[in-house]
Amino acid sequence: MRSVRLAATMTAAALATLLSASPALADDTNVLTTGSAAGTAVAAGSTISSSLAAGTTATFAASATSGMTCTGSAISSVVSDNPAAPGSAAAGSTLTLSGCTVSGIIGVLGVNSVTINNQPYATAINSDGTVVVTGTTAGPIQATLVLRTLLGSVTCVFQANGNSISGTSDNSDNSISFASQVFTRSSGSALCSSSVAFSARYAPVADASGSPVFVN
Repeated sequence: MRSVRLAATMTAAALATLLSASPALADDTNVLTTGSAAGTAVAAGSTISSSLAAGTTATFAASATSGMTCTGSAISSVVSDNPAAPGSAAAGSTLTLSGCTVSGIIGVLGVNSVTINNQPYATAINSDGTVVVTGTTAGPIQATLVLRTLLGSVTCVFQANGNSISGTSDNSDNSISFASQVFTRSSGSALCSSSVAFSARYAPVADASGSPVFVN
C-alpha cells in the first residue's frame, strides 16, 4: 500500500511539473521571430528590411486626385531589443523613396528630389500588431521635397503630425502597412500642399538571409 501511495505521489508531482512548465514554452517566444511564428528569435543588432509590396506604390496624397507617387521605397531597421512576447521590440529605422512623380498640382512639373531627414527613427514593433515610428532627439520625422515648377525649383518641408506615424504588421504576408499618416507643411511656397497623407505597404519584411520576419 505504501508503494502505491508513493507511486501516486510521484506521478502527481511529475504532472504538476509538466503543467507548470507549459506556460514557460510560450514565454520562450520573442516578439520578432524568423522562419515562422514562434520561430527563431531575431537577435539584437540584426537588420530586418523590406521594399514595397509587389504591384504597390508609396503615396503622399494631397487630395483624392493630387499628390506624389513613388514607385520605389524601402525600409530598413536595426533591432536593438527583442523581448519575450507579448511585448514591444525596439529598432532604429530608415526609409528611402525613389521614382517619385507629382500629379494634379497646378504649376508643379515634377520632382527633383525627395529626402527623408533626421534618420534613423525610433520604432516600436508591438505584439498587438501596431508599429509606431517616432522622431528622436536628432529631429522630427520630416520629408523634404524639391519640386520642379514653372517658376523654377521650390522646396517643401513636411513633418509628421505628433512626430510619429503608426502602421500595422500582418503575419499572413509578413507586411508592415501605413495608411493615411498625415504630414503637415512646416515650410515652403504656396505651391506646396498644406498637408499630405502618407500610405505604403512593405512586404515581405525579412532578415539579412531573406527569411521572413513574424510578429508574435
